[in-house]
Amino acid sequence: MKLLSRFFPLALVVFFAACTKSKIQDLIPDKNNGGITLPEQFGAVVVVDSIGRGRHMAINSNGDIYLHSSRLALDGKGIIALRDTSGDGHADIIKGFSDISGTGIELHNGFLYYADATHIFRSKLTDGELLPSDARDTMVTMVEGVGHMAKTFTFDDKDGMYVNIGSMSNCCEKMLRMPHTGGADPCVELETRAGIWKFDENKPGQTQEMGTRFATGLRQFPAIAWHDGALYIAMNNRDQLDQFWPDKFTAKDNAERPAEPLYRAVQGSNFGWPYCFFDYGLKKFLLNPEYGGDGKEVGRCTEFTPPGAAFPAHWAPVDLMFYSGTQFPKKYQAGVFIAFHGSWNRAPMPQAGYNVTFQPFANGKPSGDFEVFAQGFAGKDPLMNPGDAVARADGVAQAPDGSLYIAESQKGKIWRVIYKGAK
Repeated sequence: MKLLSRFFPLALVVFFAACTKSKIQDLIPDKNNGGITLPEQFGAVVVVDSIGRGRHMAINSNGDIYLHSSRLALDGKGIIALRDTSGDGHADIIKGFSDISGTGIELHNGFLYYADATHIFRSKLTDGELLPSDARDTMVTMVEGVGHMAKTFTFDDKDGMYVNIGSMSNCCEKMLRMPHTGGADPCVELETRAGIWKFDENKPGQTQEMGTRFATGLRQFPAIAWHDGALYIAMNNRDQLDQFWPDKFTAKDNAERPAEPLYRAVQGSNFGWPYCFFDYGLKKFLLNPEYGGDGKEVGRCTEFTPPGAAFPAHWAPVDLMFYSGTQFPKKYQAGVFIAFHGSWNRAPMPQAGYNVTFQPFANGKPSGDFEVFAQGFAGKDPLMNPGDAVARADGVAQAPDGSLYIAESQKGKIWRVIYKGAK
């Protein structure tokens, strides 16, 4: 209602808000929720069916959606702006913006921030306008390279911007993704990659050297969010234990052991990559074989910060969002939704993940078991080849009314999840 209050008297704003709420309650979920399965009394409306390889989303206070695409899509643009003018949940105005494709995108203090592999940009967004200004600031320029280059970011409440700079390698191995290759010790990647860097959100023209390394020991982690005075990160753990170390690990070990951890980071946190991996079954860090580990040894891993929660191997977390709304039942309030893109290297076992999972929180900490909230994206079960998946969950974002938006990366479908039961 911030936008409306500038142009209308308070009484009209209250009236409009009541009408908007009524429309939300009258939304009719699509048949079969547009192809996904949700908990009882939840439903989903397909906002748009196919607009490119969608990654993360940003939602404005008036409900406009900004979807970042990993490839140039509509009209050769990398960002898709969507608006629903009828109130039926389906986008009826869809426009392209910017020649920058990528993953990270956020609305913050009147700007749309977005990233490619080596930069963070921002463009001014005027209240009521769907598209930002074509002019853009280059806020940060970061290290170039190969490997995990997708950039995401988040903001604190003190002018800080935190950027994910993923690793070049699987495990800092001396020969990239080759069997029986030892890890560099110390791992020089950690000097410029595999960590979170903090920058000034208000200062264009920064280089990575001008930032501060906030946390380290992280492999690949596009799922980041600032919450309750700290940074939360869901990390993609190591790959191919059995292929690179068949004398020490089986295919089953690879498919089940290297957990996807949820970390809470403060200044100076170290989460142990590349020296250690968190074992899903044993619930503890173990030494990676690149550093002499045999699947049992802990070694130096006692010195690193453990996760608050852990999820099954290779599910591939790519986005997370703390739920601050009241539309959903109380058990979901203050917990975190995580989009899992899905595995690619669990063979010969079926692939896994391809869902949106909810992790409850209590007293500021993960509490109790996670639940798979939305599933069925893959379209087939079992799924043996990730390329056969119909959809792969990639972005999660909250609407002003407390609805949950989910984007996927195969063709850019977006769902709006609503609660239809009595609270």
